[in-house]
Order: sequence, then structure tokens, then C-alpha cells
Amino acid sequence: MMSTQQYDKIGEAFEGFKALPLTHYAEVSSVLALVGDVRGRSVLDLASGTGFYSREFKRRCATEVLGIDISGEMVAAARQMERSEPLGVRYEIGDIAGLPLLGSTFDVALAVQLLNYAQDIQAMERMCRNVHRNLAPGGQFFILGQNPDYRFDGPSLKKYGFLCEATGETGGTGPRVRVTALLDPPIRIEANCPRRDVYETCLRAAGFSDLTWVPLKISEAGRRAFDSEFWADHDANPPLEMLRCRA
Repeated sequence: MMSTQQYDKIGEAFEGFKALPLTHYAEVSSVLALVGDVRGRSVLDLASGTGFYSREFKRRCATEVLGIDISGEMVAAARQMERSEPLGVRYEIGDIAGLPLLGSTFDVALAVQLLNYAQDIQAMERMCRNVHRNLAPGGQFFILGQNPDYRFDGPSLKKYGFLCEATGETGGTGPRVRVTALLDPPIRIEANCPRRDVYETCLRAAGFSDLTWVPLKISEAGRRAFDSEFWADHDANPPLEMLRCRA
């Protein structure tokens, strides 16, 4: 089971992540482009946090959006935003490692920084199986996480709004990582950086196929806001990567 303590302490402050250069100009645009058109489709947003992507999908005319997060504080913040701006998104507290059948299957599932919290390979495989059984046949699963090939001895990510350090420990799926979001005050989170083969083995064991790794791209707005020298370190050593597959 994934610990909730790190995220319960963050709550609504988690929204601030999306304003940092790496997330604002690389993550958000890349994730939304990868998922693509959700009109007329149902979406399951896993590790939904405060509901940023859930709200985006509903604004983009998804028929149904369900956000699930293990942190009660995160879900409470997401529900408050839904009350302030009703879009028709539902949010539930849940551990993806123990996710039950949800009563109806979804066309799309998204997991942003989820599988890296699996304590071991068995737990990651359980997560993947639980996602698979809640997707319609042929449904798509999109994942964003730490780039398995990220070089921790490379240039700092500070100018992009983050610090990313290896703790020196190894978890059941890969090295342990400490990520600091340079907000005020800074927010620190520890997780694993799963190996590429671990992702692929667990997803295939769960029944997924057509696995494709997809790099993040800096948006055109990001290239306009900052010159190529600013983004050179990111381009040479990308900290994040995406993966898509099909149920």
C-alpha cells in the first residue's frame, strides 16, 4: 500500500506544481497531446491529486471522468474545486494496488507519477492488473513517470523548478529518488525510479500490449518563453518519460 503521509501534508498546494517550468511547458502539454481527443470517451484518472488532469479531460468533453487518489487531503481539495467550478468530475479515495471493479469500464486511464510508488514488482503488477480490468477491451493506458535512464549526476533541474536526487537506496523496482519542487515552501517527495524492464514486464503480465515509450516535448510556448540554451540540459537528459499501451 502506498503511504499517504507525503501527499496528505501537501493538499491544495500541489496545484503549484503545474506552474513550474518543467510541468507547465513539458509535462502538461505532452500528457494532453499523448492522450489526445477524449470527446465521447470515459476517463479514469489514477493518482489524480487535486484533479488537474481530471478537470482538463471534462473540459475537453469526456463523457465521464473519475479521479482516484490515495490521499484524503488531495481528494478533499479536488472536491472543493469541483464545488467551486462544477464540471461533473467525480473523485474517490482509493489505493490503486487494491482497486476493485468500478462497476463500468473506461475507455482511457491515465497514471501520472503512480507506478513509481509501488514498493516492489508484485505491487506494481497488481496495480497494472487492477487498471487493466477496469478498462474496456482495447482501452488505452497512459503513464508518466521518471525517465528510467535519467542521469542523476547530470546538470541540476533547479532552473526548471525541481531538484531530483538519488537517495543511495534501492527499492523493489529501482533506485529511490527524492524530488523537491521549488515552491514556497519547497515540497519534497520520495519514490522509486522503476527500471524500464520492470514497467514492461508488469504491464505485459497484466495483459497490456502495444507498449510504446514516448519522450516529452517542450511546448512551443516554452520554446518562446525560454531560449534553446535554457532547455539544453533538459533535452540532453530528460527527467520524465511517458508510456502508452492498450488493454
